Amino acid sequence: MVDSSKRPYRSEARTAAAEATRRKVLEAGRSLFSRKGIDATTIAEIATRAGVSEATVYATVKSKSGLIEALMQDALFGPRFQAAQEQVQEEPDPVRRIALSACVARAIYEGESAGLSLLMKASAFSPELRKSQDAFEALRRKMQAERIDALFKARRARPGLTRETAGTLLWMFTGREIYHKLVHESRWSPQEYEAWLQRTLVDALTLEKP
Repeated sequence: MVDSSKRPYRSEARTAAAEATRRKVLEAGRSLFSRKGIDATTIAEIATRAGVSEATVYATVKSKSGLIEALMQDALFGPRFQAAQEQVQEEPDPVRRIALSACVARAIYEGESAGLSLLMKASAFSPELRKSQDAFEALRRKMQAERIDALFKARRARPGLTRETAGTLLWMFTGREIYHKLVHESRWSPQEYEAWLQRTLVDALTLEKP
């Protein structure tokens, strides 16, 4: 008869082993993508670098696209993003929620800068990366739509704006390109970027001043 009391420990051990394998595969992919580019890297090379079989790589991330998505998920939606997003969701004031979009954007792009900058430089023209970035942008717009809806339902949107225009402005102002130009090219601090973005969003989208 099997001792069922041991099963949770075995399950925990399997989970820990699977997570360790996932970490090795992701780190191998990040390293190779950053050095060689996404398109020039093969699954076989990732497997060798991670010390696992090709079948294990496929079982873990399905494909190179799946690996890119996993790397982006870890970098962009890590603990800082989760904390910022929770702050937005818990805020009852729709104008304040719009302002807090600046905190969310900062968390996303600081995570990207720390975890994906070399990869993105090495693979700037990769169709695989472009596909993942497009999916990220669609998700970002979807997450922001709730804030825009709340603003209009409370009748706190700037007069003359439609929901579609307000959503487009929120998406544009919180985009990667503006963060890059202000923080990386113009040498603003992330704090300066966030403060500017809060003021800009409230001025552009709402009836109130920050």
